Amino acid sequence: MDRGKKPCTSLASSNSNIYINLKDIIGENVLRYLPAKSLHRFSCVCRDWKNYISTPFFAHRQSNSFHQVSGFFCQSPSSLLPSFISLDPTAYGVPDPSLRFLPEPVDVRCSSNGLLCCQAQGSEYKPYYICNPVTQKWKKLPKSDANHGSDPSLVLVFEPPLEKFVVEYRLICAFQSDTVGYKFDIYSSAEGSWRTSREICVGNWQIFPYSGVYVNGVVYWRPRSKIRILAFDLTSERATPLYSCSIGCLGNVNGKLCSAFRHGAQLVVFELSNIAMDMMMTIYTKEFSLEDSEMIMLTKDGGRVLFVGGETAVIYLGTTLISYNMKTKDIKELAIEADDGRSMIPYVNSLVQL
Repeated sequence: MDRGKKPCTSLASSNSNIYINLKDIIGENVLRYLPAKSLHRFSCVCRDWKNYISTPFFAHRQSNSFHQVSGFFCQSPSSLLPSFISLDPTAYGVPDPSLRFLPEPVDVRCSSNGLLCCQAQGSEYKPYYICNPVTQKWKKLPKSDANHGSDPSLVLVFEPPLEKFVVEYRLICAFQSDTVGYKFDIYSSAEGSWRTSREICVGNWQIFPYSGVYVNGVVYWRPRSKIRILAFDLTSERATPLYSCSIGCLGNVNGKLCSAFRHGAQLVVFELSNIAMDMMMTIYTKEFSLEDSEMIMLTKDGGRVLFVGGETAVIYLGTTLISYNMKTKDIKELAIEADDGRSMIPYVNSLVQL
């Protein structure tokens, strides 16, 4: 027997064990924190990962673990089909950004944790669809008895549950009543039907259709009035106009309702607090400097914040659309066609199963 070969055999066996252990550790503890597009690539690493990533169990874990805003579905008035703007094209993406897998052309309305709410185009009945653009699975919602109007103010609420595999969500629409004020129509996937709340928020004012945001059990919309916010508590179903000194783009930042706008070379973010559902106060203001980037040009109107949420803010500057990471301070120019009228619907690159 050649004793000189034993260490090599032992070393090869040891390296193999290390590889197997590392592969299992990554598969169990790392993969679920990655976005869907990255997972598609990692499924090619080995057969075990491919089989694991394709299971409903893993999809459930990933939808509970990954919540980063990955990009935005956009739809300008000049385009019939939506498009997707990725914050990082190498990591985030969907197979068909135009959503052609749906049975008819749609307008993108709102989203929540990987689910997208779309509405069919057309002049008559325009049904809503809930879908995941990654898996291309979808569900058509039943028709509501309420008149949501031609440009509905919708908010989709989906909070992935840890204990249940069943995906449950709610779609809330604030619509103008026959008298003066707003009523609220609620679709529950658990019940499979619409229900109009008895609550009416009286007031002769209008809200922006794409301004809705959900934070800790309450849905907020931004009215055209610069000092008011419409709040609707989903538990008590009580609606109240809230007041603040200044209102910009509404968003959920670290579980807090925030308002953001641009002032010169600064991104200003207010953290707002709901006091007894009848007034609003500013807890603190944080300013982020944008002047260190060569991409920033001071426009006459100061630019517009189109989105704020998580760690990301998106700002429209004349013909330039930029993303700003409030944690790393990184600024990126998003390469798209300039269109001041586009809507920005945030999307999380999730494997959530419908």
